[in-house]
This record gives sequence, C-alpha cells and structure tokens, in this order.
Amino acid sequence: MAAHGMTPPPPMGGPPGPTMSVPATLVEISVSAHNLRNRDTFSKSDPVCVLYIKETGQDKYYKVGCTEQIRNNLNPEWVNSFDLEYRFEERQILLFRIYDWDNESRSGKDQDSLGFVEVSLGEIMGNMGESHCIKSLDGGSGTLKIIAEEISNTKEIITINFIGSDLDKKDLIGNSDPFLIFHRSNDMDDYTVVHKTEVIKNTLNPVWKPIVIPARTLCAGDHNRSIWIECYDYDFDGGHDLIGECVTNVKTLLESGTNFAFHLINPKKKANKSSYKDSGSLVCKGASSHVEPSFLDFIRGGTQIHFTVAVDFTKSNGDPKTPTSLHFRKHGVDNQYSLAIKAVGEIIQDYDSDKLFPALGFGAKIPPNWEVSNEFYLNGSHENPYCQGLEGILWAYERSLASVRLYGPTKFAPVINHVAKFAKAYQDGNSYFVLLIVTDGLIKDLPATKHALVKASYLPMSVIIVAVGNEDFSKMEILDGDDQRLSSDGKYAVRDIVQFVELRRHLHKGGGSNHLSQALLAKEVLAEIPRQMLSWMKSRNIHPRDPVVPLTPNMNRIR
Repeated sequence: MAAHGMTPPPPMGGPPGPTMSVPATLVEISVSAHNLRNRDTFSKSDPVCVLYIKETGQDKYYKVGCTEQIRNNLNPEWVNSFDLEYRFEERQILLFRIYDWDNESRSGKDQDSLGFVEVSLGEIMGNMGESHCIKSLDGGSGTLKIIAEEISNTKEIITINFIGSDLDKKDLIGNSDPFLIFHRSNDMDDYTVVHKTEVIKNTLNPVWKPIVIPARTLCAGDHNRSIWIECYDYDFDGGHDLIGECVTNVKTLLESGTNFAFHLINPKKKANKSSYKDSGSLVCKGASSHVEPSFLDFIRGGTQIHFTVAVDFTKSNGDPKTPTSLHFRKHGVDNQYSLAIKAVGEIIQDYDSDKLFPALGFGAKIPPNWEVSNEFYLNGSHENPYCQGLEGILWAYERSLASVRLYGPTKFAPVINHVAKFAKAYQDGNSYFVLLIVTDGLIKDLPATKHALVKASYLPMSVIIVAVGNEDFSKMEILDGDDQRLSSDGKYAVRDIVQFVELRRHLHKGGGSNHLSQALLAKEVLAEIPRQMLSWMKSRNIHPRDPVVPLTPNMNRIR
C-alpha cells in the first residue's frame, strides 16, 4: 500500500500482463466504504469506486471497471463488483480510487477524489481468514472494505418473484416507496450486497419485477448459503428508512412453492415494543432455476461468427497518395484503417471455419461509370464480395484505394442493411454476424442509420463502429445504446448491438506501438460480442447443440 501523503501513479491505459502459464482462478471483488469525506456543500458525496490494475513489471495502470453511483451517501455499499483472474505466481497490484461523481463526464479526472487504496490481490486473498480486508483511504478520509471470493463456475440462473404485503407506512404524506436489497453471506459470516430491486412508488403492497440473477452472484452457487433481505422506504436524499428484514436461502425459496411469506422484522421496533409482530410480509410468489448456456457452449455447438468489413472512402479522408491522408499507407506500415481491420479481424477470424469475409466500401465514385456508391465490393467484383482471410481483406482495401475516387457523403444505413439482409436469412442459431464499420466522419444519414440499427436489433447481428482521425465524434455516441436506448420512429431497439469506439484513444494508450494499440482496441470493441450474441439466442429460446454438426458448404458464403 502506498505511504500516506504519496501520490500513486496516475490511472493510465495499458495492456494486461503476459499470458498466464497455468489456469487462473476467477475471483469476484466486492467493495464498500465507511466514513468518506463529504465534498458537497448542500448534500453528501455521491461516491463511485473505480478499479485499476497495474501492468506487470511497469508503472502503468489500466482500468478494470467501476461501480454504480450511490447518491448522498458517505457509507456506500456498491452492488457492482469486479471479476479478476487471480494468479498465485504473479504479484497483481490493484488501485481502488473513490470519487464524488457530480457531473456527466465519464472520466475520473473530472470528479472530486475521495481517496485511494493500493493493495495486492495476494494480500486481499491472504487476508480472507479475517473475513475481509479493510484499508484506510490515502488522500482522503474513511476506509475501504474489500471482499474477494472465488467465483463458482455454475451457469445456473435463479428467477424469483417477490411482492410486499401490508408494509409499514414510513412517509408522512402518502405511502412508502419500497425497494429490496439482497446480501449474500460470505465464508466468514460476513455479507456482501449483490442486488437491489427497483423502487415501487407510493404503495404498501408492492409488486417488484421478477429478479433474474446468476446463482454464483446470489449464493456463490450454494443453495444453502444465507441470503439477508432488507426492505427500505426510498428517500431521494439517500437516507432510506428500514421497513424490515428477513433471512432465507435459495433452497428454501425453490422448495417453498407459491405465496410463501416471510415476516419483515424491524430490530428497533421489535426491541422497543413487546407486542410487535412484524412490519409487513415479503411474499415469494414463486422461484425457479435453470441453466443458461455460455458463449463457448454455442461456439462448441457449431455457431459460426461471420465477419464483414465496411470502409469509409469519403473525400474527408484526404488524398490517399499524400502522407496527411488517413488512407495513406507505407509498405509494411499500418494506417488507422488497416490497424482497426487487423484488431477486430485477427480475433474474429478464428470463429469462422472457411475464413471467407465480405469486404465493402462506401462513399466513393466507382468505375466504370464513376457513380457514387455506398455499397461496393472492395475486391472489385460485382458478384462476389469475399476475401480470403484477413490478408485478403487488406489486399482488397489497398486495391480499392488505387481504383476508386473518394467522394461522399458518409452513410452507414446501406452497409448495415446489406448485412442485416443475410442475418435475417440465417436465424437458426448456427450463425451470428458482426459488421465492422471504419469511418473518419460524422454520418449524414442519422435517421436512416438509427432505423436500420433498430431493425437489426431483432436479428443475430452486432455492429462495431471504429472512428479514425481527429473529428469530434460525440454526436455519434447516440448510436451506442450504453447510456440511452436507441429508437427510431417510436420503435425501440430490443437489444444493444452497437459498440462505438474512437481509435485515437487507443493510439494514445499504446504509446506509439501499433501492436499495443491494436490489442487495446480489440479488447474494448469485442468485449460486448459474447453478451450480445447470448441475448439474441435467449430472445429466440435457442439452445446450443451438443455435437458439432458440420455446416453446409455454402453456409458461410453470404453476398
């Protein structure tokens, strides 16, 4: 841990450590804090915890993830946890930074610091005999409580339906606004917050949405492990009032059938009132479990990932023959377009059996009539878009640079609809389609693009948009559904299928190394693909096949 008063290395980008030589154990790290410094004048801090891990043998950190924001609270218990690979043979240094998150910026640099903790994962795991690891916050006040637990490899999903009955009224005007908090017991009789329900406004008989949660999260895969449930009345200022609490486990919930009621007990009211019975009931209307297949289950069952590239040939890229152009490429040296194609293609090509990839261009005048096209084949063919492997795509890209005229405007909808046409034809679970769009400018057909993406969200398809160059791309982030659900003409996307990334951020993190920048880009843009594929399979109730069934010879040839 860093000495008091010392400033740890700044949270910078960097790659993971070297490939492990032995299988790693996956651990879940949960955090809570106590007595944080208050940085707000008229309310309390709104804390967020961000975790960084140090690159092995260097002074660089890269971001693992962050918790949710908890408003007006100096003693936060965060639900969002962090999953890490624990390796005994390596000293893994973790940096936990706590921020008072008061604005819409995604960067911790724009927030008020509440302190930090630097500690090795080995120290956390070695301290688990004490049930948890508590560290004082450097550069702030208070403590950070860290709990690490090995993650069960179970694929079991638990679904529970809860309602409240005759809850205590906590508000002077109106009824209570109840919500539930679930805590999982740990190995040493401690508890970790693992789930919060939505708030149901102004009712003493709430009906919450079904809780769907992995068994490894709810009970670490152990049906007999205790689950502590608290019911609160929500207050906007964060001072939620406890209605009552109960303790159960998954075994009881699964075996209790419907309408099994738990008494909600408020300890203070019970201690002060001899006639006290309860503060209402928490009623289980039913619970069930099922095994949810993983991404690898589908891959092993024969699902193919079909990769298509679409390259921007608009005039704003600059003359490809001049060094200032984004399309300029010296022999053997990548430009930003080829780097992006390699980053995604080198990973995805391993999941396509015949290695034949369609490659498209848009925004150029093409021979022989020199008409503007937003959907042409990079290899020059009028009938066959396929390129043999990643090298074939790069060859076709350079061929197009020498044969087309850059023009415009920038339009995405045609290439999205091109891939969607084939995704619509293959919806049996054997195929999933990934479209990579590499572009240098703002799109001019935003309504049409949004419409195309909303339609594509119903199909086995994902779209990766990599922005190159130095344009201000902030307006294009609306296409990425992370912050706001994408909609068009009143119709909403049923899934988040878009990942939008600016390449320049990874060029900076790579420190001038194209290989490192390529690895960082691939890590970010491909991280969502397994989840997006699984969400589509689940929406269609498609299960992986046990044996790998050979695909028909032309299954991969999509034009």
